[in-house]
Amino acid sequence: MATYQKRGYKPKTKEEVEEHVQEESTTAEVFESLDEGASKTEAWVENNQKPIFIGIAVIVVAVLGYLAFEKFIQEPKELEASNEMYQAQNYFNEAVEGSVAKDSLFNLALSGGEGKYGFLDIIDNYGSTKAGNLAHYYAGMAYLNTNKYQEAIDQLDAFESEDAMLAPLAKGAIGDAFMQLDQPEEALSYYEEAASKSENNFVAPRFLLKAAKVAISLDENDKAVSFLNRIEEDYSESAEAGEVPLLLGVAGAE
Repeated sequence: MATYQKRGYKPKTKEEVEEHVQEESTTAEVFESLDEGASKTEAWVENNQKPIFIGIAVIVVAVLGYLAFEKFIQEPKELEASNEMYQAQNYFNEAVEGSVAKDSLFNLALSGGEGKYGFLDIIDNYGSTKAGNLAHYYAGMAYLNTNKYQEAIDQLDAFESEDAMLAPLAKGAIGDAFMQLDQPEEALSYYEEAASKSENNFVAPRFLLKAAKVAISLDENDKAVSFLNRIEEDYSESAEAGEVPLLLGVAGAE
């Protein structure tokens, strides 16, 4: 066992001399081992220097390329797409707010007019932009309002969002489309998903009520009761809460 020795210590006995020599030998071996490890590392770096530098260069080029893409390509496209959306959104809003020529206005919103792009053109030309993604939502809603239900499903399903309003509205609209296609099981799953995506006092009770009604039609009364109870407990001030007592009776709730 090694013992602490003061600086300048000189071994006196034969045993102490042998121990001292052994300790110095061990220390030398440690340093020699470290030197060998360092030499191997240096040799590896030297032998692989070119691939390392190439790898670093590739990463740098990729990062710079991404930044350049964002700055000089993606940002201008985002601006162009947003500008192109203006007229299509006007047609869409006029259709929603108006009472005449609604189908014509929705079709103009989809296909364009007055030399401007419609939502479908924006999807085709600016699909990678935020406006292109939003165009899927508008196109889906326009198709839904013109009774083209499968097209509505396709467009709304392509829309990606975590927005507390738009995300559940898109899922709920897919549910509406499936109901029109007489596929209540699929509709129910989308109504449930829509309700789960928001705790908004307008959105959540709306789709919970739709889910409850579809569940009752499918004889899934337990599920319907759970939806209705949630409206009663969490959204008692909503307009939908007024329908809950009657539907609970229909569902056979005790």
